[in-house]
Amino acid sequence: MLGLPLAFSAPLLLTAFLALPLLWFLLRVVPPKPREMAFPPLRLLLSITPKEESAARTPWWLTLLRLLLAALIILAAAGPIWNPPAVAPAQGGPLVLIIDQGWPAAASWEARRAAASALIDEAEANGRGIALIPTGEVPREATLATPAAARDRLRSLEPVPYAPARREALALAAKVTSGVAEAGVVFLSDGVDLGADTELAQGFAALGPSARRLVVSGGVAPPLALAGALNEADALTVKVLRPEGGPPRAGVVAAKDSRGLAIGEAPFTLPEGASETETRFELPVEIRNEVARLDITGERSAGAVQLLDKRWRRRAVGIVSGTSTDTGQPLLAPTYYLSRALAPFADIRVAETGSATENINRFLEQRLPVLVLTDVGTIPPATRTRLARFVEEGGVLIRFAGPRLANAQDDLLPVKLRRGGRVLGGSLSWETPQRLGALTPDGPFRDVRLPDDVTVNRQVLAEPDGTLGDRTWATLADGTPLVTGVRRGKGALVLFHVTGDTSWSNLPLSGTFVEMLRRVIALSDAPPPADAPPAATAHAADRPDVAALPPARVLDGFGAFHPAGPTVHALPATYADRATADHPPGFYGPPDGLLAVNALLPDDRPKPLDLSVVGGTIEPLKDSAPRDLRGPVLVAAMLLLLLDALAVLLLSGGLGRLGGGSARGGAKRGAAAALTLALALGVAGLGTLPAPARAAEDDAFALKATTQTRFAYVITGDQEVDDISRSGLDGLSAFLSQRTALQAGEAMGVDISKDELAFFPLLYWPIQPDAPMPSAATLARIDAYMKQGGTVIFDTRDALETQGAPGGSLSAAGVRLKDILSRLDIPELEPVPRDHVLTKAFYLLKDFPGRFTGGTTWVEALPAATDDADRPARAGDGVSPIIISANDLAGAWAVTRGGDPILPLTPGEPRQREFAFRAGANMVMYVLTGNYKADQVHVPALLERLGQ
Repeated sequence: MLGLPLAFSAPLLLTAFLALPLLWFLLRVVPPKPREMAFPPLRLLLSITPKEESAARTPWWLTLLRLLLAALIILAAAGPIWNPPAVAPAQGGPLVLIIDQGWPAAASWEARRAAASALIDEAEANGRGIALIPTGEVPREATLATPAAARDRLRSLEPVPYAPARREALALAAKVTSGVAEAGVVFLSDGVDLGADTELAQGFAALGPSARRLVVSGGVAPPLALAGALNEADALTVKVLRPEGGPPRAGVVAAKDSRGLAIGEAPFTLPEGASETETRFELPVEIRNEVARLDITGERSAGAVQLLDKRWRRRAVGIVSGTSTDTGQPLLAPTYYLSRALAPFADIRVAETGSATENINRFLEQRLPVLVLTDVGTIPPATRTRLARFVEEGGVLIRFAGPRLANAQDDLLPVKLRRGGRVLGGSLSWETPQRLGALTPDGPFRDVRLPDDVTVNRQVLAEPDGTLGDRTWATLADGTPLVTGVRRGKGALVLFHVTGDTSWSNLPLSGTFVEMLRRVIALSDAPPPADAPPAATAHAADRPDVAALPPARVLDGFGAFHPAGPTVHALPATYADRATADHPPGFYGPPDGLLAVNALLPDDRPKPLDLSVVGGTIEPLKDSAPRDLRGPVLVAAMLLLLLDALAVLLLSGGLGRLGGGSARGGAKRGAAAALTLALALGVAGLGTLPAPARAAEDDAFALKATTQTRFAYVITGDQEVDDISRSGLDGLSAFLSQRTALQAGEAMGVDISKDELAFFPLLYWPIQPDAPMPSAATLARIDAYMKQGGTVIFDTRDALETQGAPGGSLSAAGVRLKDILSRLDIPELEPVPRDHVLTKAFYLLKDFPGRFTGGTTWVEALPAATDDADRPARAGDGVSPIIISANDLAGAWAVTRGGDPILPLTPGEPRQREFAFRAGANMVMYVLTGNYKADQVHVPALLERLGQ
C-alpha cells in the first residue's frame, strides 16, 4: 500500500473511506436558524452577558477529529498487517540464500527461518529464482527453484547438531553464480567461528566480483555452550561459553541421569565482557558419577548439552605397595607419586598397614574397579585366583616393576618377564640411559605427547614371543617395552616396566605419567571387543579399539534425544573427536558401555566469526514476522472517542456544570460524567469491538460452522503450527471426499476460550510445550464438549523424542499434556487394542502412523471382553471422547492446494503417508458413526445365533 509493507485481511472494507465526505457534510449540517423579528423590549436583554452559548455550526477541528475516528474504525475493520521488508542484495538476478544450519543457529532458529522466509517473499515479488543452500545438509547440486519450492524446502530444514560446512556451501554457491549477471548472495550467518572457518574469505572470493553480497548476522543473543566437564575431587565442574563478551548473562545448568531424572542444578553468571565462566555441582561423588547429561536450561541447542559417559566418572583406585619404603620414607615411596598423579581424576585409597595380600583381599571385598600393585612379587594362589576373577569381570590391574617383581613370575602379567632387571648406565654397564621411544598407534597412549627429558636407567625386560608386539603400548628408544597391556575378559592387565617412584626413571615426575595413568584407568569402563574370542591370548582382544560401537541415541540440533537414523555410522570405541555429520552427538554402544560424543571438545572455544572478509553489506537479523495492527488502531480510536466526549462537554458547558448548581444535581452530573469516562477508558483498554459487532461475528462463525460438516483445530498462537493443522485437516477432508461419501468443508480454527465447540464433531489439538496453561473456565468448556459427544485428538508430536527414552520419560509436550489432562475429568485410557472398532471403522489397520511412527495411540479403555471375546470388534456404549497420539498426524496429512505434501516423513517408508490418511479416515468414521461399524461386523454372528 503506497509502497509500504502493509497488507489487509479484508481490503474491501477500505471502500468505506468513500463515505467520509458524506460524513463530513452530515456533521456540518445544523438545524436552520430561527427567523429573527424585531421586538423593542428585547433590547434590554442585549446588555446581559449570557452564561452559556451554543455554536451555530460544529467547529472544524471537532469535525476533523470525528472523521479521523471514523477512518481509524474503518482501518481496524480492514485488518491491517505490517510486513517488515526484507533487504535483498539485488533486484533483477537470481537469489542464492546460504543459511547456517549448525547448532549455534538453533537457539534463534525461528527468527532465522522468518528472515529467510521474508527474503523468499521479496524474491517472489520481484520474480526471481532462488537457490537455497543450507550449511548443515549441503546438497550435491543446487539449482534455481521457484519461491514456492524454496519455501517448502525452508519449512523442512532443522538445525544440525554439528558444525556447519560453510566451505562446501560457498563452493556450491559459486557454481550457481558463475556466469550469472546481477546474482545476489545472502549469507544468513550464526556469527560463530568453531575453529574451521579460515577459508571463509576464499569461499566468498570464489563467488566472483559481479555477485552482490549481503550478510545477515547478529541482532539476537549469542548462543551459549558447554564444554570441558571435569569430575574433580570435590565437585563436578563445566565451562559455560559464549562466542564473545557482552552484557552480563545468568542462567542455570541442570544435571540429569541416564533416565532423564534431575540430579541437581547449578547457577552461573557470565560477567560483562566475559566469554567464559565455570559452574560447579558440589555433590557426593557417588551421585556425581550418575550424571549422564548437563544442559543449560532454556538454551535449545546441541552445543548447550554436555553428555557424560563412564569416562567422566571419578573411579576409586586402591594402591598396594610391596616395599617398606612407604613407611620409612613416605615422600620417596611409589605410593606418594602415584597418589599425586591419580588425584586429579580418581579417589585414592592407599593401603598403609598390613601385608600386601591382606590389603589386596580387602580392596577386592570393597569391589574397587582399579587396583595398582607397586613392586608386589609373589602373590598367594588363593589371592591370585581372586585377582584373576576380578580382571575377568571388568577390573583393571596395574602393576609396577621393582626388585621383587623382577625376580618373580605369575600369570597376572600381560607378558612373560626375564628374571632380574636391565641396568642402563652406571659403572658396571656399557649402556646409556634410554629416552622414550614410540607409542603404539592402536594403543590407549597413541595421542599422548612424549617429552624429550624423560630417561629410564633400569627396567624389567619381556621374553620375546609372538604376542609381545601386539601387547606393547609404549617403548623406549631402543625398542624395548616400557608399558605392556592386554585385555582379559572384560578387564585389563597393564604393566609398567619401571617402578612407580624415581629410583628407575624420572617418568613419575612428568605430566606424561599422569596422562598415561588417566588412559589406563579409563579402561575400567571401556567395553571389550565384540568380535574378540574370550581367550586371553587372542591378539584382537589385546587392542581395545577394534570394536565398532553402534549408535544408541543421538541429539538433534535443538539438543533433544531421538533414535539414530540410517545416516548415523558406528564409531570405534576409542573415538575422542567432536561430533560430525557421520557421528552426531549422542550415546554409542551397548547400555552397559555407552560412549558419549559431544558437539564440543574440552578445549574448544567458540569465537565470533570474522565477517570483514566477506566484502559485502552486513545487516543484523531482524524480526520479519508480520504484526497485526488491529489492536493498536482500535486503542487509538477509543482514545479519540474519549477526546471527542471531552470536547463535547467543553463546548456544551458541561465541564462548568460539573462544578456548579445544587449539590445534589452536581453529584448526579459528576457521577454520570465519571461513569461515561470510566466506560470510555474501559473500552479503550480492552481494544475490542462493540457488543453488536461481536454478536454479528458469533453469528457468522456459527453459520459457517453449521452449513457443512467441518473439522476444527485449536489455535495455538504459533503461526507455523496453526498452518500445518489447517492444511492437515484440509488434506484429510480431501482424502475423505475421494474415498468416502463425506464431503467435509474447510477446517476452521477455534479459540477454545470463547468460540462455540458444539458445532464440530472432531477437534484436533497440537500440544505446544511452551504454550500457556488454559484457564479453569477454558478447561471446563473442553470437559463439557467431550462429555456432550465431541472427540478431541491430542497430538504431542514427540514420537521421535520419546522413542528409546529410558524409563518412559516424558518430553516437554508430554509433560504439558499431562498437566492439562490432570485438570480434566477424563475416563481411564489404554492403548488402542487390536479388536477396537477404531481399527476397523473404514480400513483394517494395525497402528496409526502420522509424520512419525512408533508413538502409542490412546483411547478410552473398553470393557473387558467376556463371552463374546471372539467377536471381530469390541466397543463400549459410546465413542471415546479422547484420542492421544504422538505421531504428528496433521504433519502427515498437510498438503498444498495442489495436493503436494508439505512436510517430509520419518522414517519415510513408501506407504507411510497413505496409512496416515487411512488412520485419519478411521478416526473420522469412528467419531461420525459411533459403534455402527462394531454392530455391522457382528451381524454374521447375530444371524447365526438367531438361526437365520
